[in-house]
Amino acid sequence: MLLQALAIAIAPGIAISILIYMLDQREREPVRLLVRCFLLGVLSVGIPLLMQLYAASQGWGASSEHLWQTAIFAFGIVGLSEELGKYIMLRFYAYPKRAFSEPFDGIVYSVMIGMGFATAENIAYVMQYGIGTGLVRMFISVPAHATFAILMGYYVGLAKFIPQHRRTLLLTGLFWAIAFHGAFDFFLFIGDNMFLMAGSLLSFYIAIRLSIRAIRYHREVSGRWKEKNYNKGEE
Repeated sequence: MLLQALAIAIAPGIAISILIYMLDQREREPVRLLVRCFLLGVLSVGIPLLMQLYAASQGWGASSEHLWQTAIFAFGIVGLSEELGKYIMLRFYAYPKRAFSEPFDGIVYSVMIGMGFATAENIAYVMQYGIGTGLVRMFISVPAHATFAILMGYYVGLAKFIPQHRRTLLLTGLFWAIAFHGAFDFFLFIGDNMFLMAGSLLSFYIAIRLSIRAIRYHREVSGRWKEKNYNKGEE
């Protein structure tokens, strides 16, 4: 039973990581570097854990009676702390690497880190609440983390190759990851209103649509960017 629970907890993050790796068809990243990013994602859990423990000690948490408090908790504590933890690993480990050589790589590295985080979180939830929770998270929570990572990675990929707007693009990526993460959690935290909870699925759906566009755009842009630089080299 334990092995089955672990398999359910680990499988979705690994599957999404492999999918993104396969989509990187022009110049795939070193597997060793991707594994390190995945493991850094696992380690990044420590940052939001500390921030959320501190928030709990100060009496901050979700409240069905006070929506403003729930909003602050969802966006300013959970969304901010979790996406900031992943962003730090992406910005200061993957971003400077020479292997980060095209815009699509921003999505690849961001997803690896995001799936490491989601896998660690998933294991904790499955161990605490059981296989049923793992099955639900397999189709909702883990893919949601993937969309947050794709949106962040999209802007980080742009920042790498548009240096004059680097800071703005980096912060934009972090902002949208926090915004969609916060919206997803906010509606779940409300808990007692099914119509409002549907807002979580709506934000998830929008994030999926934007993520698909981001992947398509970066795959196209990366191809043109590679061809342009290849032709420059020939000249």
